[in-house]
Amino acid sequence: MITLTPVLNDSISTPLYIQLFTYIKDAILKDDILPGEKLPSLRSLSKALSLSITTVELAYNQLLVEGYINSKPQSGYYVNTIPTEENKTFVLNEPFFDSPPASHFSLEDSFSESTYYDPSCFDFVKWKKCFNTILTDYSHLLLLEGNPRGEAPLRHEISKYIYQSRGVRCNWDQVVISAGTQQLINLLSIILQRMGIDYVSFEDPGYLPIQGIFKDRDFKMTGVPIDQDGIQIEKLPTNIRSTVYVSPSNQFPTGSVMPVARRHALLDWAFQNSSIIIEDDYNSELRYDSRPVPSLQGLDNKDLVVYLGSFSSTLFPSIKVSYMVLPVPMHQLFEEVLGGYTQTCSKAEQLTLSLYMEKGYYQTNLKKLRKLYAQKIQLATIAIQKYAGSKIEILNNSSGLHMLLKLKTKTSDKSTEDICSLATEAGLTLAPVFNYKDDENSSMVIFYYTRIPVKSMDQAIITLVQIL
Repeated sequence: MITLTPVLNDSISTPLYIQLFTYIKDAILKDDILPGEKLPSLRSLSKALSLSITTVELAYNQLLVEGYINSKPQSGYYVNTIPTEENKTFVLNEPFFDSPPASHFSLEDSFSESTYYDPSCFDFVKWKKCFNTILTDYSHLLLLEGNPRGEAPLRHEISKYIYQSRGVRCNWDQVVISAGTQQLINLLSIILQRMGIDYVSFEDPGYLPIQGIFKDRDFKMTGVPIDQDGIQIEKLPTNIRSTVYVSPSNQFPTGSVMPVARRHALLDWAFQNSSIIIEDDYNSELRYDSRPVPSLQGLDNKDLVVYLGSFSSTLFPSIKVSYMVLPVPMHQLFEEVLGGYTQTCSKAEQLTLSLYMEKGYYQTNLKKLRKLYAQKIQLATIAIQKYAGSKIEILNNSSGLHMLLKLKTKTSDKSTEDICSLATEAGLTLAPVFNYKDDENSSMVIFYYTRIPVKSMDQAIITLVQIL
């Protein structure tokens, strides 16, 4: 068993468990710790470093989530085999720009009307303050046409944020803003076809609304099965230039995280087949049992990944501000092909969001959401265990805006669609999951627990059990 000797500093803002995680991760990537080697036990390492067992456990858990190590029952923690060629990592809060963006302007999917709605998920006071500032001090900017690629101040703020929080490496002018992810995919499909790509693969099961856009654009489409580590790369097409749509940091709907080794394998597949990866990083900031997993784009050094993000789930759904980060060659093609397109996202909302982010309100709101949703998911889990008995099994409750549930329907005369419809009538939001069954006597549903107020969680679960 190896000896770990990190230098940890409890006088800085970075938590000790992140310092320990970073030390071990870097040692693995540099081959200072070799594949197959056993890490010290939680108790022995906490004693050796004078840390709490909880601190060491949090660091190990993050290494597990990201795929750097694995746990063997009754044995311990072992290092995985990780490709390390040309790896690049990011440092939180490291300055990204050598100079500010060239701009004269420098700024500091809707909920249904249902029984259950939680207004505490967003504080509009600070948003209103920023909006009023735009109307008062920058109203002259609202009289001008919006930039087809999005307003420069917001693109600047987004590029800084996703670098610091998600490890996305880009310049601000690679960011393209639009009113929703579906609109971005529509623009992206045009660029891909100009590149000679008309074949797209999806995770199965995966996010269905996006698939219709590619279908309307006459793309050839195929579903690729997933396992506990994400999309099965060996089943992706070869010897054909194509694209694949994945959500590696929070697979929809399973919530699984693609380990770092498979991420490198996916990048290698794209490089070997001259293909493009579309990384949908939806809800990846919302993890409750570990810190967010860095993006796939941050590992890409060959311009293979298009990165997608959205604010709908971390602000309020009706804002409909989404963005993509294009690799440099594709960004240049965007300028040639789509530069004349009209911006579909409200300029006033873009400028308000820019100011909201510049003042730090967005980061504060995100911390609040994580705390609130972690509380809700704990309450929902307890209530399901209390009231549902063997009728409901929780398959995933560690991230995002929903729980993946297995419903035992053997003795029920209701179909999954019937159950979801009755839930909607009762003010709950459930959606069926197809192509993800492990037996014939159950069905999978997505349960959007975040829309339920804390005080109503017990009653919501009781209502769901009654429907079953």
